[in-house]
Amino acid sequence: MNGSPAAGGAPAAASPWEDLVTTALLGTDRRPPAVAPGGQAPAALLDAAAVATVRRRAGLRPGRAAPRPEPAPRDPRPALPAAASRRLAILLADRPGGGGGGRRGSSPDLIELLPQWLAAAGAHGYAAPPQALPALLDAARGRTDLRPAALAFAGPRALWLARLNPDWRFALRSAPGGGATLPDPADGEAVRRLWEEGLFAERVALLAALRARTPAPARELLASTWPTERAEDRLMFLDSLRTGLSLEDEPFLEQALGDRSRNVRSTAAELLSTLPGSALAARMAVRAAACVALDRTGNSPTVVVEAPPECDPGMERDGVAAKPPTGRGERSWWLGQLVEAAPLGIWAGRLGGRTPEQIVGLPVADDWQAELHAAWCRAAVRQGDAVWSRALLGTPSAPEAGGPGAVSLAERAKLLGALEPEERAVWVAGFIATHGLSEAFQLLGVCAVPWAAPLGRSVVDALDIARDAGSYPWSFSGVMGLAERCLDPAEATRLEGLLTLPDEREDASPGAGGYWAEAFQRLTATLRLRAAMAAELRPETPSRPGSPLPSGPLQGYGG
Repeated sequence: MNGSPAAGGAPAAASPWEDLVTTALLGTDRRPPAVAPGGQAPAALLDAAAVATVRRRAGLRPGRAAPRPEPAPRDPRPALPAAASRRLAILLADRPGGGGGGRRGSSPDLIELLPQWLAAAGAHGYAAPPQALPALLDAARGRTDLRPAALAFAGPRALWLARLNPDWRFALRSAPGGGATLPDPADGEAVRRLWEEGLFAERVALLAALRARTPAPARELLASTWPTERAEDRLMFLDSLRTGLSLEDEPFLEQALGDRSRNVRSTAAELLSTLPGSALAARMAVRAAACVALDRTGNSPTVVVEAPPECDPGMERDGVAAKPPTGRGERSWWLGQLVEAAPLGIWAGRLGGRTPEQIVGLPVADDWQAELHAAWCRAAVRQGDAVWSRALLGTPSAPEAGGPGAVSLAERAKLLGALEPEERAVWVAGFIATHGLSEAFQLLGVCAVPWAAPLGRSVVDALDIARDAGSYPWSFSGVMGLAERCLDPAEATRLEGLLTLPDEREDASPGAGGYWAEAFQRLTATLRLRAAMAAELRPETPSRPGSPLPSGPLQGYGG
């Protein structure tokens, strides 16, 4: 019962601790302790257990000696200004969900400002304070969206620290090459050794680094081991060719069109289709042009579409997926892929020398307009064509789903990405002025931060109109949160007139006025806080320990 058999078959004697545990389990009446039998037995048992516990805790054997960790690497970046360092500590101390309840109050949401702060500090090139590294790693562990900026700001010392704590191992996986030091690209022998003997993450990081500096040698390195790579690895390596992609890559990508993996073939075809001068783009142009023509026999020119009758082996080799998704017709599926992969430059010659704007304004026969325009949208996004994107977007005052080209807000959001930031902001501002904020959330998400002045004014004006109309403020919580992070801090001045509690209309939602006032107070406080954070990050700004947040002239965040 007490102990295992000892050598020679005799049972081993129980340790004093095991003896105490056995007595406690059986009870002192059934098994009186040797220390004090009788009525004092329970108290004596507990005293003996307490003494044994102290002895066990005080008598731990020291751990086995191990080599001391290597010193942390030096971080050569300049130190963070003192005021910014204190601000970082405050932001990292805030935890999501700490406010409780659904009402956010008028105080800024600090945890939502942390990504902006990290981006701004990274843009200045500061090193993270050593004492902040554990909290930075904890924050990055809890929020995957923070990891790129947090780990970049944390620097090499965070990776050194992550090797000492299993909870932070994610940082090593997230860092290029698993945190390993990549060889000098000029050291051909070291590069070759890492490529042939390194871990997958190290090889991906090496290929990406080489591709960014010298695209051709990087491609040749990949080609040297291509036949022996696994399909999933070939796909990841192939994706790295997006950096520095040119017609010099065409022979390699053409060869990849015959790969055993469908995903590899599809990615190779996509890359080739972004090169208007490639042979694949020319083949797709011939196929797409055979499906779309201009009919001049009616009162006005009309685009007519004849979808391909089959998906032949040549189309499949060029990346056309033969099997459509559930609920999608085969011929329309094939047509969409052909038009998407064809160079947009062919359509002017095919459709009467018209401009993109004139082409998307043409009527399309037999209900093919949505399919054709959607394919042109995908082509404009893939090829980054601003002229076609502008034509497909149409004017911002057009109906949400009835514009000249774009068929959905999601597609419009993608098309906006091909425009310059200023033009993008003006277009979205015009959309909000016509349609309000309800449908604008997706579009606001693709605009550069901080929002340009026309866009900022449009958002504030729309919020003001919604408040005066007695709208539900909760319907605009998403846009309000976006405005807190993206509105230029200079707009805080214009918001001062909206901070008071408005007279509620009879038909307004009960309590809406109070919520609106609170939301505008929070927005204003957040903008002032962002201005203060930007000032603290400027190297030339003198920091005064314990100084209050500045509330003077506002500055653009991240300037």
